[in-house]
Amino acid sequence: MLEALSMPFMQRAVLAGMLVAVLGGYYGVFIVQRGMSFMGSGLSHAAFGGVALGLLLGVEPMGVAVPFTIATALGITWLRRRTVLGEDTAIGIFFSVSMALGIVFLSLRQDFTTEAFSYLFGSILAVTPADLWATGLFLLFSLFTLPVWSRWAYATFDRELALADRLPVDRDDYLLSVLIAVTVVLAVKLLGIMLVVAFLVVPAATARMLARSFFRMSLLAVGIGMGTTLLGLFVSYTFDLPSGAAVILVQALLFFLSLPFNRR
Repeated sequence: MLEALSMPFMQRAVLAGMLVAVLGGYYGVFIVQRGMSFMGSGLSHAAFGGVALGLLLGVEPMGVAVPFTIATALGITWLRRRTVLGEDTAIGIFFSVSMALGIVFLSLRQDFTTEAFSYLFGSILAVTPADLWATGLFLLFSLFTLPVWSRWAYATFDRELALADRLPVDRDDYLLSVLIAVTVVLAVKLLGIMLVVAFLVVPAATARMLARSFFRMSLLAVGIGMGTTLLGLFVSYTFDLPSGAAVILVQALLFFLSLPFNRR
């Protein structure tokens, strides 16, 4: 592994994995604690629609996927706040529409199916310096949301009481949805649309098993994400396995090992 770390592409993969692991842990705890795992799946498939549109237009796919996924996140949040529909129904509608649009966009041109396939399963070893800059800048921006973190946590455990205390819960929900959407898109390049949800959910779910408080859960989720990313890359390099899948399998193994320590 030390020999591999001397290679620039592996150095970029490790750095990108660490950055996304921090983002995944930071936002993943809200996804798990609020029961929003299906939303993560919906947003990852919305990213597929954005990527397909970018490929069709001949522009940078991630540049299209970001606003496309943000619009989907805002639409889901608006629909579940302003209608009688449940969150799962709202997500299911946008999930289906995004996938259908992605399939239509791909069908209009047949010469980029290989590139589209790479976004489905990701390639952390193909991360570019531009990807690192984008992820690093977004992580820096996320640090400025720390003052809002306590309000997110408050509304996570007692939304009605947070509203009674006149906190801007709805506005905070929209902001959280947008930031989760951007995190999903950034993680898609590394892990692929099929695996990105697990990266957001599994470390946070493991942390929930072990932590006694939400704050500790957040710190532990970040630590688990970073540690399992390093170990997954090592397993990938040693056994010549797909890197994204190796990371997720390591995370899943740790989750199952944590089950006996569940703090109910």
